[in-house]
Amino acid sequence: MKVEKNKVVSFHFKMTEVGRDEVLEDTRESEALLYLHGYGQLLIGLEKALEGREVGDQFSVELEPAEAFGEVQQADPVRVPRKHIATKGKLVPGMVVELNTRDGLRDVTVLKVGLKTVDLDANHPYAGKKMNFDVEVTDVRDATDEEIHHGHAHGPGGHHHH
Repeated sequence: MKVEKNKVVSFHFKMTEVGRDEVLEDTRESEALLYLHGYGQLLIGLEKALEGREVGDQFSVELEPAEAFGEVQQADPVRVPRKHIATKGKLVPGMVVELNTRDGLRDVTVLKVGLKTVDLDANHPYAGKKMNFDVEVTDVRDATDEEIHHGHAHGPGGHHHH
């Protein structure tokens, strides 16, 4: 069975920045990632690279910033009230934290910490970087009608309704 629209795909990946050895994320240490193909839930370049693959396929793909975490958008720091930071504990410059936005949680980088406000770099921490993904497809199945209706996969590693 090939990866195509309306298939639920499980895969493991290891992510590194091109030209650097440091592993930024490796799903083999936890659960495989599960997603519904064709609904824009993954990085654009990663979903394209998975198209047409089958269970057991292992491959590497190098993504330009535009197909990974985007180009650097906003040069100026953004000042937000401290209460909008979802990450608890002491904040220090250089730290990546989660910011509550009207579109949900977003990763941002702390630049400066004040008493009531925090200056942030609102770009994704990996914006403007070429990324490399080592991928292994572990499962491909037909999506259920419910998954297609909801626009996401259900089950381990997928979306859970509360």
